[in-house]
Amino acid sequence: MTIVSHFLRWIDTARVSERAAAASALAHAYVGADLPFEDRCAAEAALTLLLDDPSSKVRQAMAEALSMSHHAPVQVIAALASDQPEVAAFVLARSPLLTDADLIDRVATSQKATQVLIAGRPAVSMALAAAIAEIGDEEACAALLANSDAAIASLSFRRMAERHGHVPALREALVADPRLPADCRHMLLVKLGETLKNSPLVLALMGAARAERIMRDACVKASLTLIENVRVDEHAALIEHLRLRGDLTASFIIRAVAHGKVDFFGSALVALTRQSEQRVRALLASGQDVALHALLRSAGLATATHAIILRALKIWREVANGKRTAGVQEVSWLMLKELGGQAAEGDLAGLVRSIHLDALRENARGHALAIAAA
Repeated sequence: MTIVSHFLRWIDTARVSERAAAASALAHAYVGADLPFEDRCAAEAALTLLLDDPSSKVRQAMAEALSMSHHAPVQVIAALASDQPEVAAFVLARSPLLTDADLIDRVATSQKATQVLIAGRPAVSMALAAAIAEIGDEEACAALLANSDAAIASLSFRRMAERHGHVPALREALVADPRLPADCRHMLLVKLGETLKNSPLVLALMGAARAERIMRDACVKASLTLIENVRVDEHAALIEHLRLRGDLTASFIIRAVAHGKVDFFGSALVALTRQSEQRVRALLASGQDVALHALLRSAGLATATHAIILRALKIWREVANGKRTAGVQEVSWLMLKELGGQAAEGDLAGLVRSIHLDALRENARGHALAIAAA
């Protein structure tokens, strides 16, 4: 008690550097030493009084010493968290005494630098991550994604993609995160396509109409590649995202079937027909043509598309059962034959022909690269 009283009288005449060193020593003693009850109370009173010190260096020294302690005085931590940025930084970044409510309030009312500090804390709860995703600056969201100890919900990933997906650095960080839901990946893919489509250079080279068509074709092809890396349990979310965007078209479904994305096709049929997953999977695996025609009608697919879809399904069934070896090139060719071969006309034949030509080009490219590497 006597030491603390001497300390309180001494600080009135001490220099700033001396007060800062003393504040740090007192704070370390409070959180690290087993002080008697009266001394502890006196030390807490002294630390509280030091909050009024005119020099931020003194408060900064105290904040650094107390920032990681579970036993620091709560009122002191709260005051330091509201102090100048250089003082508050230590507490906001590390103090375990700040609740989610405290931190969410800081995210909502503070500048970018403070948001970044909070996003990089040793542990970020799902609720705090949601607040950063919803109102945080792009740099705060980037810090959140870089924090391996942050618990980020799927909805928070979606909000970051929606709010900041146009920012290249953040888009790359989102795509690189293995936790990113499939529908968010597709959203970012579309945002990238729109950015490229509206680029002055692309518009000057191609014109708006051609740039739009090329972007749309590229997005469709990239979406098919995306499906390959999506877990089956994520199909429903991706399909709903595609449906809401108007991208779950008959042509996209036909492309998916031609490329052997049968699991994805099944998930799409579940969503479109509202039938049970078990029934849809059973029909795709071994259903008769009559039942499959009824299923496709229920999904809203035009009758003209049924024959080529069933032809592709039968081939992929044989591949799955080990009775046949085939790829997209052969499947798309047989689908085209179902429509009358290379001479077939109409939009549907044009679609299947483009799928077949893409497969031919891809296989030729792969063969040439293999020869070059040999």
